[in-house]
This record gives sequence, structure tokens and C-alpha cells, in this order.
Amino acid sequence: MKYAYYPGCVAKGACQELHASTVAIAQALGIELVELTAASCCGSGTFKETSDLLEDTVNARNIALAEALNLPLMTQCSTCQGVIGRVNDKLKVTQPEQKAVVNEYLSSQGLTFQGTTEVLHLLWVLIRDYGMERLQERVVRPLKGLHCAAFYGCYLLRAQSVTRFDDPYAPESLERVFRVLGATPVYYQGRIQCCGWPLSSYATKAAFTMAGTHLTEAIAAGADCVVTPCPLCHLNLDSRQPEVSQVIGRPLKLPILHLPQLIGLALGIEPRVLGLHRHIVSTLPVLQKLV
Repeated sequence: MKYAYYPGCVAKGACQELHASTVAIAQALGIELVELTAASCCGSGTFKETSDLLEDTVNARNIALAEALNLPLMTQCSTCQGVIGRVNDKLKVTQPEQKAVVNEYLSSQGLTFQGTTEVLHLLWVLIRDYGMERLQERVVRPLKGLHCAAFYGCYLLRAQSVTRFDDPYAPESLERVFRVLGATPVYYQGRIQCCGWPLSSYATKAAFTMAGTHLTEAIAAGADCVVTPCPLCHLNLDSRQPEVSQVIGRPLKLPILHLPQLIGLALGIEPRVLGLHRHIVSTLPVLQKLV
């Protein structure tokens, strides 16, 4: 199994533990990642506010880099998945006439968007390509007794209208992985809603109130941790959790894990290798529960 790996900006910046844990579990599972070091930021949806053509061209270039390697593009960021996947769907299916316009811009770099590959989130790769039975065979440290609450993120579920991996309003893919790892899924209303990150720069109180509502619901449902496939959700739920607590007027202290970190624990990878020491909210309660 071999993929063109698109880590995204956040995994190389504010959430470096996401990149580290993704590489660690890929090595443990025998998945080869060829990092697209020449790739650019997907725009996180903001390019589209200025120009559809800008978003299309930038991300067609990212896809073309994977096509040049004759590999599917894999990312562990649900926002990157939504944006790049949406462009891939658009140029291949919904607006194929746009492909010629985009390729005029790409020609100056010797690249061409062909529409010959897929854009896949790590979660999708594990379920569809690697397989749950195979993943379960690699578990050496079952996460028994750990109650995990999923937080999907908007882009993974609803950004793409053509290519969809899960039900956008009743998903089960993360919960399937939890069960295979030996953990118990926790269900709560906020798991498929927005974390509030897009509002945080101009409506901070509203964003933090949204995040606080989701975290409070997860705690009430019995969660030991929240697990997300989106680093932007992670930033709002983990790094800003102390501020969220102040806004809603109650302590939270709920650990927020990246998906590959949870998988890495079940594979027996050391917590420090997975970057669990880098979080704002301590992950020690999770480790203690597993002990």
C-alpha cells in the first residue's frame, strides 16, 4: 500500500504530533507514504471566498503532484480532505469544463490535472484499503475500558457532494475503528456538528460556546476522551479548551486525541512518539485508564 502523503499545514505547524503519529502508525502497519513536499496549502476553504478559480487551481496542482507519482493522495486532515476532494470531484464530475482553464495555469509548472486519482482521508484508507480485520490483527494493546467520543468535523462529512465515504448525518466510520481497537464508542449530539473554529477569529464567544456545548455533552455521555480526524477541530477543542472553560463557566479537562494517536496506542507505540505530551489538555488520564 502506497500513497502520496499530503500532511497539510497544521500537521506541520501547530499540531506536529498529528504528522508524527501518522508517520508512526503508517510504519507500524506497513503503509508507504511518499510526502508531497512541493504541495501548497489547500486554503482551508478561504481561497473560495476570493476566487473559485484560485481554489481550483491551487488544489488541482496538489492533486497533479500525486497523479505524477501515479498514486492516490492521502491526507489526515478532514479540512484538507473536504477542500481538495471537492476540487477533484468538481473537475472530474460536476464542472469538467473547468479543467481546461485550470490546466492553462498549471502548464507553466509542467503539471497537468488529469482526473486519474483519488483523494482519501486516512480514516477512509484504513477502513476501505487496509481493512478492519487486518487492523484488528495488529492491535497489541486493546483499548478496553476507554470510552471514546468521535468528533468528525464538517469537511469530512459534508464538503463533498459526489465522493462520500460515510452518511453525513449518521456516520459510523470512526466508531467502527474504536470498536476494532477495543474501545467503547460514546454517542452525543455534537459529534457531527461544527466545532466553532471558522467563527473563532471574529465571533470568539460564539465559537467557544459551541465548542463548550459539544465537550459538555461528551462528558455527560461518559467520554474519557474525544477523538477527531481534523486538526482544526483539535485546535479549537484542545488548545483553546482553557478559554472555552472560562466562557461557559465550568471546568472541562477532557483530553482531545488525533485519530492516529488513538490507533498508535492500540498498536503499542510509545505515547511520546505519538506526541501525546504536546497537548494543552493533559492526555495522562487516558494513559492511566489504559494501565
